[in-house]
Amino acid sequence: MQNSFYNSFDTEVLHSAETRSKYERTPFQQDRDRIIHSSSFRRLQAKTQVFFSGEYDFYRTRLTHSIEVAQIGRSICHCLQLESGLLDEEFFIDPELVEAICLSHDIGHPPFGHAGEDTLNLLMKNLGGFEGNAQTLRILTETIYSGPADREGMNPTRALIDGVMKYKMLYQDMIQHGQPPRNHFLYNEQEKYTQFIFGAAVVPLDLREEKNLNTFRSVECQIMDWADDTAYSINDVMDGIAAGLITVEKIEQWAKRQSLNPELADSLSSLLDAIHKRELNRFFARKIGEYIRAAKLVEATNFMSGITRRYAYKIEIDRAVRAEADLFSLISRDLVFRSPQIYQLEYKADYMLKEIFKAFQEHYLADPNSRFVLLPEFTEKYVRNEKDILRRARLICDYIAGMTDVFAIRTYKRLFDPDFGSIMDLV
Repeated sequence: MQNSFYNSFDTEVLHSAETRSKYERTPFQQDRDRIIHSSSFRRLQAKTQVFFSGEYDFYRTRLTHSIEVAQIGRSICHCLQLESGLLDEEFFIDPELVEAICLSHDIGHPPFGHAGEDTLNLLMKNLGGFEGNAQTLRILTETIYSGPADREGMNPTRALIDGVMKYKMLYQDMIQHGQPPRNHFLYNEQEKYTQFIFGAAVVPLDLREEKNLNTFRSVECQIMDWADDTAYSINDVMDGIAAGLITVEKIEQWAKRQSLNPELADSLSSLLDAIHKRELNRFFARKIGEYIRAAKLVEATNFMSGITRRYAYKIEIDRAVRAEADLFSLISRDLVFRSPQIYQLEYKADYMLKEIFKAFQEHYLADPNSRFVLLPEFTEKYVRNEKDILRRARLICDYIAGMTDVFAIRTYKRLFDPDFGSIMDLV
C-alpha cells in the first residue's frame, strides 16, 4: 500500500550514488534495520540513563529507554491515524520512520549520561564542542558502518536525518549569542546536513535566530521528542523510587517548597496514593496511555510545508498533560539528579573522562609524534593520518564518546592504576 504522506524528497538518501535494495522493505524500514543491527545501538545497553549501567539489572539503560521511546512513538502514530481527521489508511505518519528516529535518538550520548556530555563539551570547548544530538547526527551520517576506505555512515534518508535533528543552530552561531553553549547545537562542520534537509528552500531570516531555528522541527521529530519526554518523566520517577531516592516523605517535604496549582496538587496526591497502595506500575502505565492520547495533529504553514508534508503538520500537547509531565520531571531532577549519591558518581565520571581525554590530548594533539600507541589499531591509524588538528580532536572525541560506562572505567584504570591490567588486557 502506497503512503501518499511522503514523497521522493523525504525518501532521498544522503549519498544518492548509493543504490539501496528494492526488496520488500521501505526506505524507512531499511533505516530502522540499519540502526538496530549497528554496534552504536548495542552499546546503549551499557550506557547510563539515570544510574550507572551495571549497578543493578533492574534500572533502565540508554538501550531500554530508547526501546520504550520507540514503543511510545509508534503508539502516538497509531493514535493519530485513528483519531485525527487529517490522516487515513493511505495518508499517515510512518510508524517505522518514527521508530527509527526514536531508536537512534540517543546513540550519540557518551558514557555516564548527561554528566559525561557536559564534561566532553567542556573539554572540546575550543575544538568545536560536544553535544549528544549532534553526535547522533554525526554517527548516522559519517561513522556508523564505516570502514578503512571511507566514513560515509549508514546513508540515511532525508526524513531520518531531519527526524533526529532536534537542534539546527551551529556551535559558532551559538557562540555569537554569548558564551560557548552547554548544549542544543550542531557541530560547525554539520552545516551541510541542514542544507540537505532543507533542499533548495531558503531559510527565512527570522528562523536563523537561536530560539526559532532550534525549535523548527519535522512532525516526526516532534513525536519523538514528546515520546522521549513521556518516557523519562515517568520512568525516571519509577527508577528513583526503586532506588530509594524518592520516597513518600521526601515528596511531601519537596511539595511544601513548591507552589502547585490544584491540578498539579491532585497529580501529586495520585502519585503518593499509588506508592502507598503499591500500584505504581499500573498508575504509570495509565499515564503513558494518557500522554499518548494528549498529542493532537494540526496543520501548519511555513517555508517547508509546500515541499514536504512533514512540515505541513505539527503536534500540539494538551496543556494539563504537559504540565503534569513537567512536574514528574522536576521531582526526578530535584530528588534524584541533585542527590549527593548521583552528584558523587557524576564527580567521579567527570574526573575519569578528563584524565582519559588529557592522556589522548598529550599524545595525539600536543605531541602528534608521540611514540605511545594508546588507541586501537584502526582508530590509531585514522587519527595519525589526520593532519587537521580540529578533525583529529573530533576523532578522539568520537572514540571517548563511543565508550560504554564499563569500558571508560576500564580504560581509566588501564592508563592510571598501577595494579590494574596485564599484557593480555589490551582490548
